[in-house]
Amino acid sequence: MHKLLVLYPHPTDPEAFRSYYENTHLPLAAQLPGMLDWRYSLSVRSAPEENYFAVFEADFPDAETLAAALSSPEGEAVQADVPNYATGGAIVLDYPVASP
Repeated sequence: MHKLLVLYPHPTDPEAFRSYYENTHLPLAAQLPGMLDWRYSLSVRSAPEENYFAVFEADFPDAETLAAALSSPEGEAVQADVPNYATGGAIVLDYPVASP
């Protein structure tokens, strides 16, 4: 299993972010080929400061499938869409998941 994690710092307009993210960006992200599952939250808390506004997490079978998804037309559209709502930018992480 391989995870994609996207952290979003606080945007300049939280309501505009929320509306665009849920109505436009997430439907694009849901089309990523090879993705097994995805989830998100717009209620992120971090200690000691509230650094993040939102998080997106997706599961892929392996790193190769994630790389193919991100380089696909759907993946390129998702990445190109980020500046349309994420005025605070985005931090993208990916990593293999180990099970005990």
